[in-house]
Amino acid sequence: MCGICCVVTLCSQHAIHDFFNKDILCRLRRRGPDSSQQLIKTVSDLSYECLFSGHVLHLRGLVTPQPLEDANNNIFLWNGEIFNGVHVGDLENDTEVMFHHLALCSSEADVLSLFSSLRGPWSFIYYQASRHSLWFGRDYFGRRSLLWQFSNEVDSAFCLTSVSVYSESGNQWQEVPASGIFKIDLKACATTKSLSLTLFPWKYSCTEKGAEEIFLNVLDQVSKDLPNHIHLVMNESKLCLRAPVIPLNKTISEALGECPGTNTSNIIHAVSVETLQGFLAEEPKKKLVCQFIDVLNEAVKRRVLSLFRDEDQKTREVPSMSNRKAHVAVLFSGGIDSMVIAALADKHVPLEEPIDLLNVAFMIKEQAKQKGTAKKHTNQEVQLDLLCPQESCQDLDAKTGAHLSCFDVPDRITGRAGLKELEAISPSRTWNFVEINVTLEELKKLRQQCINHLIYPLDTVLDDSIGCALWFASRGEGFISNQGELKPYKSPAKVVLTGIGADEQLAGYSRHRVCFKKYGLEGLNKELEVDLDRISSRNLGRDDRIIGDHGKEARFPFLDEDVVSFLNSLPISEKADLTLPRGIGEKLILRLAAKEFGLTASTILPKRAVQFGSRIAKLESNSEKASDTCSRLKLFSVDEL
Repeated sequence: MCGICCVVTLCSQHAIHDFFNKDILCRLRRRGPDSSQQLIKTVSDLSYECLFSGHVLHLRGLVTPQPLEDANNNIFLWNGEIFNGVHVGDLENDTEVMFHHLALCSSEADVLSLFSSLRGPWSFIYYQASRHSLWFGRDYFGRRSLLWQFSNEVDSAFCLTSVSVYSESGNQWQEVPASGIFKIDLKACATTKSLSLTLFPWKYSCTEKGAEEIFLNVLDQVSKDLPNHIHLVMNESKLCLRAPVIPLNKTISEALGECPGTNTSNIIHAVSVETLQGFLAEEPKKKLVCQFIDVLNEAVKRRVLSLFRDEDQKTREVPSMSNRKAHVAVLFSGGIDSMVIAALADKHVPLEEPIDLLNVAFMIKEQAKQKGTAKKHTNQEVQLDLLCPQESCQDLDAKTGAHLSCFDVPDRITGRAGLKELEAISPSRTWNFVEINVTLEELKKLRQQCINHLIYPLDTVLDDSIGCALWFASRGEGFISNQGELKPYKSPAKVVLTGIGADEQLAGYSRHRVCFKKYGLEGLNKELEVDLDRISSRNLGRDDRIIGDHGKEARFPFLDEDVVSFLNSLPISEKADLTLPRGIGEKLILRLAAKEFGLTASTILPKRAVQFGSRIAKLESNSEKASDTCSRLKLFSVDEL
């Protein structure tokens, strides 16, 4: 993973460095701590200038500093992982492999064919010297961040970067839409003194009917957020990128009907592991579940093995068992998504290597503690101990890491239970359950220091809650149990696996049930299609910026192209059954998969979003809605904190 940045000026009166914020440089270096370089390309006869800045997190092959430049003066910045589609040898670096392939492209169609073939997350910036062209874009799902900012017409400058800094005034930053690949003809722009972007959009098939209308829709969607002086045009040849996944199967069986209230059987399904076992007794269902396991297993395998490990060094010396460090971590709540990812990672991570389970908790408020004592809990959860005095929470001894029950949030409890399940199915593995405890004071301080810059340009209460929870979780600083005693620990893992994408594809959110009750399966299909279409702008750019800030790389097994295509091929009735109760019906195929490979109580845990499970939601305000603009993300002076 890398931090990449490019600044372009057209006949500007200012030096190019005037447009390159030093705070942005600092953020980029945090993403890529292993190598940092800059390169300036000046084309004086055409009056344009480009600054390229590359910051590398070393994960595969030899360390390859960026930006790369070849003998023909082409320049390449790459923030991605090639898991399939283009061959990358075990000792090769995918940045060099991509640059080599790009240099062989002799036409626009060749460039599009190359990017259409890739499987894995990416964003890139490519300067094609012979044609004075600047190409850039993000993968189909937008799994890697890329932002753009356009200056006013007089300056005729613009900037692309993986991460920015919060801006309250002036020219706002925006996420580059994951709608396709963009190209700028710098020669033409320098001549006209204006910026024009050419779009090559993603399509399932470039020959499909209604392509013209879809092209116009994409243009309208992207154009509406651009400044008025920036022109966006479709490429003249109507070329497009071939989508790496198949379209969603919206077939609805007539037997299932359209009205949720009429197609349920008289059987009342209990929320139990035995209920799942009953489904697996049906041979066609079990066969489908096993196919899903195979596809998801391969996705996890690619993500835990495409990684430089200590024993790969020239000496070939293998560290002793006691000195083994984790290379892979899982954002871990003990819920079904993270349990499945951890269990599958266990099949491929070398057995002598620990796996870090990152579990975040925010200090429980006094009011929440009092309410909690009156609540009844299911037999799946241990009774919350919510009676510790507030003072003892604040007096947490960082040296001893004394366990304090004011961090016993729901995700901590299910996380511990999940750890026991994983230890049962893989007792030889060292599972580092990392208890990450966050006080309100630390949350406020670090939000203002850095987290708000990473969430930006997103700005809602939901972005704040999820962004802060992810930042503290992926930082990996907490405590692990060592012979019954909690000791300070910082996860060294550079790869962080996350379960995002499961809920969007398998009807995991509560709003999916609301939609199903109102509009039936047809309405649910539409909702799931929209969820996957907007996952780039709602989640993935933000999550990449947040996790990347620690010099770690987020990897998303549920958004592997083969996994998405497999799930897209199935009718909704094979993936979820929302006539069944919570804890069974949503993400049914995933629950059955988990049961099939040995998980137990976690298979029937209902969905609980990270902001609620970690207890960050409502921590600072009880009156706000998730979609509200979050005032806490704005910059304050030290006196205001």
